[in-house]
Amino acid sequence: MIGSKISRRYAKALLSIGQEDGKYEEYGQNLQEFAGVCADNRELLQVLSNQLFSLDDRKAILEAVLGKSAFSDMVRNFLRLLVDKKRIGAIGAIADHYARLTDEISNVTRADIVTAKPLKPEALEKLEQALAQLTSKTVKTDVSEDASLVGGLVVKIGDLVLDGSVKAQLEGLKETLKRGEYN
Repeated sequence: MIGSKISRRYAKALLSIGQEDGKYEEYGQNLQEFAGVCADNRELLQVLSNQLFSLDDRKAILEAVLGKSAFSDMVRNFLRLLVDKKRIGAIGAIADHYARLTDEISNVTRADIVTAKPLKPEALEKLEQALAQLTSKTVKTDVSEDASLVGGLVVKIGDLVLDGSVKAQLEGLKETLKRGEYN
C-alpha cells in the first residue's frame, strides 16, 4: 500500500486535469465507482496489484473490467497508469483524497453523525441545516447508530466534535460528583 502523500498527489493530478476540462465531478464519480468495485471484489484488486502476475496479464484484466464500464477516457487512462506504476492498490485512498479535494472546491463538508436511535427525516434535515449555518458550507451527512450513547447524538466535522449524548452528560455528572462540585 502506498502512503497517503502519494495517494494525495495522484488525486491532485487527476483533479487538476478535471478542473481544466470541466469534468472533475465525472472523474470523481468514475473513481468512486471503480474503488467500490474493488472494495466489493477484493480478489480483483489483489490480482491487479500483485506483481506475481505479469504486467500484461494485469493490464488485460483491467481492460476487461474497463470494457464493461462507461468510464471517461481520462479515468481509463488514469487507471492504466496506476497499474503501470504499481499504484492501483491505493485506488481506495486515491478516490477518498479526490472526494475530499472536490468537496473543498464545491464548498462541501462532511459530518459523521452517531445517534442512539434512528433519526426521523425531519430531524436530520433540521440538523443538516443547523450544521450548514455553523460551517457556512453545504453539509453531507453519514448517519450511524450506537445504542451505548443512551440518547442524544455525536456530530464530527473534521476536528470538531459536538457531543450531545446522554452518555457524555452522565460522564460529566459523574466527574462533577467525584470532585464534590454538586452544590
